[in-house]
Amino acid sequence: MAGKKQFDIAAALDAAMIQFWRAGYADTSVDDLSRATGLNRSSIYSSLGDKDTLFLRCLERYSTRYGDKYDAALSCAADRPLAAARAFFDVTLERIADPGLPDGCLVAQTVMASPALSAGVAARAREAIGFQHTRLRAALKAGRLDDEAADSLATHLAAVNQSLAVMSRAGTSTEQLRAVVDVALGAVAQRVGTRDRHSAVGPRSR
Repeated sequence: MAGKKQFDIAAALDAAMIQFWRAGYADTSVDDLSRATGLNRSSIYSSLGDKDTLFLRCLERYSTRYGDKYDAALSCAADRPLAAARAFFDVTLERIADPGLPDGCLVAQTVMASPALSAGVAARAREAIGFQHTRLRAALKAGRLDDEAADSLATHLAAVNQSLAVMSRAGTSTEQLRAVVDVALGAVAQRVGTRDRHSAVGPRSR
């Protein structure tokens, strides 16, 4: 429309997501979001919402983007549960290794900041982090683990996955992070046997 500035909503949401991811919700101001997106405050409020609304949109965007990657990684769990677990962790390790992205995990750091968040934002973050356990549990059950084993192992793997994000922010090397993953995969191997053990300890993706 003539006289009305047009902009890419998806690009603006990605820029806002990176800003929240890098600095955290509490330490990100609307002025920070304005600089990150290139939009003035009025455009942010009218097109993207207030800070809480925008953050929830970014959290949903992040959760969907990486949730889809995790789901794809775990899709072979019925036939190759160890390979699926390796691929699941590779999603996190590849995200950590990407120089264009902040360290850590937006969902995990949001949960840790829950006392400073509104009730709605804190609840959505807890829900998002719970999805990780849910998808892991479903994958392990597809790999023919019983309910109790699948639940306990999913809790363990989800905790390890979140620890990778926290450790990366502390400067832990990629080699050390992969060593942590190898220990976690050993726990999977003990539960599922040797059907695809070679897949879990074979050549690693970058």
